[in-house]
Amino acid sequence: MRTTSNTRIAEMKTSHKFSTGCVKLMFQDEAGFGRINKPRYCWCRRGIRPSVPCHHIREYRYAYGAIDPQKGDSFFLILPYCNTVCMNIYLQGLSEEYSDDYIILVADKAAWHTASGLKIPANIEIIPLPPYTPEMNPIEQIWAWLRLHGFRNEVFLTLENVVDRLCDTICSLSPDTVKSIAHRNWILPTA
Repeated sequence: MRTTSNTRIAEMKTSHKFSTGCVKLMFQDEAGFGRINKPRYCWCRRGIRPSVPCHHIREYRYAYGAIDPQKGDSFFLILPYCNTVCMNIYLQGLSEEYSDDYIILVADKAAWHTASGLKIPANIEIIPLPPYTPEMNPIEQIWAWLRLHGFRNEVFLTLENVVDRLCDTICSLSPDTVKSIAHRNWILPTA
């Protein structure tokens, strides 16, 4: 399989004449962040039971993200819904961010990833993951990291506060952090 994939990547490099000649393998997914929070473990002195605030207001925003686990590159947008319209906005932004590259985008088979109204830019090719295999998508660990580092045992008064915290937490992700969280030995090098 490795030889076949390397051959396919070499074919893409010659058939898609982008100025950098770079074919990027990126993994994409969406995650909802909102005002509902799940209490998480926390430290406290022995004999003291921690008090953790909890909120049950159903307001969400969705982080669309794609990462390159080999190089640590990432691209995120925060959008109001998970649907085809928002996915088109995301794909256009990803295409513009990496306009000189050809992106092989591995994604699950969510309805908005396969919709007839999906507009896939010329420099992006979407490869679907097999059904029921979120463990094959390394960005799932990025979502867990964002929740752990930005959304632990806190109540947000407004949805704007959630979006601000999400932006701050995403911006704190360095390429080295992305690589350390998401790199898998089975992912082929693309450079």
